[in-house]
Amino acid sequence: MFKVYSAIIFSLSFSFAGLLPSAIHAQVDSEAVKSGAKEPLPLDILKEFTDAFGSIKSDYVEDIDDKTILKNAIKGMMSGLDPHSSYLDEQGFKHLKEGTSGEFGGLGIEVGLEDGLIKVISPIDDTPAQKAGIQSGDLIFRIDDKPVKEMDLDEAVKLMRGKVGTEIKLAIIRENHDKPLIIKLKRAIIKIKSVKFRLLEKDYAYIRISSFQSRTAQQLKKSLKSLLKENDQQALKGLILDLRNNPGGLLNGSVDVADIFLNQGLIVYTQGRIKNSELKFSATHGDALKGAPIVVLVNNGSASASEIVAGALQDHKRAIIMGSDTFGKGSVQTIKPITKTTAIKLTTALYYTPSGRSIQAEGIIPDIKLANISLTEKEKKSFNQLKEADLKGHLEQTNKKAADHGKKKQSSDSEKSAKDKKSSAQADSEKNTDYGLHEALNLLKGINILSAKKTINK
Repeated sequence: MFKVYSAIIFSLSFSFAGLLPSAIHAQVDSEAVKSGAKEPLPLDILKEFTDAFGSIKSDYVEDIDDKTILKNAIKGMMSGLDPHSSYLDEQGFKHLKEGTSGEFGGLGIEVGLEDGLIKVISPIDDTPAQKAGIQSGDLIFRIDDKPVKEMDLDEAVKLMRGKVGTEIKLAIIRENHDKPLIIKLKRAIIKIKSVKFRLLEKDYAYIRISSFQSRTAQQLKKSLKSLLKENDQQALKGLILDLRNNPGGLLNGSVDVADIFLNQGLIVYTQGRIKNSELKFSATHGDALKGAPIVVLVNNGSASASEIVAGALQDHKRAIIMGSDTFGKGSVQTIKPITKTTAIKLTTALYYTPSGRSIQAEGIIPDIKLANISLTEKEKKSFNQLKEADLKGHLEQTNKKAADHGKKKQSSDSEKSAKDKKSSAQADSEKNTDYGLHEALNLLKGINILSAKKTINK
């Protein structure tokens, strides 16, 4: 059985697809009380609880205060509901708030439990975990020489938390590896840059969304403006939207992102027991790309809010989804404060794509499935040539004299621009084994070639 844990101190999505307004909480509570009043309280179970409470107080080997016992009872009550409902103590509630703002401490991984081991759902971009090479699907079986088998997940997570700058050692089992991997990391403050972008070549852009935060849509709009400027104010002919290993985040963040590429229609809707949990989110007029083709890259580390975006664009036939089946986290959690410093995270609804598909435990099935492979040397060479030859301002330095002449004409601003381009080219080179990116770019070009032929035939 796979149980997802909101590893708040070092994850981002917190396993919830959105927050319901506090005004709804009161109405939900009122309706719940009314419906619950129809059935008598199970006095026999309440007696069991009080008997167990009394036995712990009188007979447990150590003296436990009432507050601790009751808090543990709440934790057990919440964890027994589903993998995403939980009790947030003071520290957990604090870290959740920090995480939604895009800055928090830890390793930078979203984790869960599988067969008594910690399973990595996805590493977060530019974090210690991602830089150390931790991958989606990795199974952590030892933390600093302490085995995690059958360990309570809360306890395991606490072992991975610690002072920023301190070292931690993880022993990992990885598929297709005969021997365990030992990975050393340093804990850090995780600063999430939700959106990254670059022009792959003239007319074709790449945008990576690593998580969905309150400012993600704003950052995406700014990225599109920057890409347009870099493309000499010429409209893009295609966009690759990379949602791989994106564990999710805020529901509103995903809705706003999908809205940027849709002119109209339903984006996502939720359904639950309480009427107030039934919400619908629709697109507003205006497609930022004006119909230019989009390829969305996904994998089994794409969860929650990522699946909302992919599902909406797929149902509206606005994008081609490419990659592997997504994680399948299709439930909405309401964060309800219990006190000023604690809260519960309660699953209150499931979300559905515009066509009525429930993503829960199913995920988004790509239009084009890709195997997890790398480019061949021939493909790498071809891909690099495409990017280098089409870079804006690219110069063929046929001889030293011509090269020197070009350098003398550059202003200080031009020199800075050239340095930025060199840095970008180096970043592209590091990713030239990305088979998914390679195939997505080829697909966009093919779509444009077919569109041009249809126009000519008309």
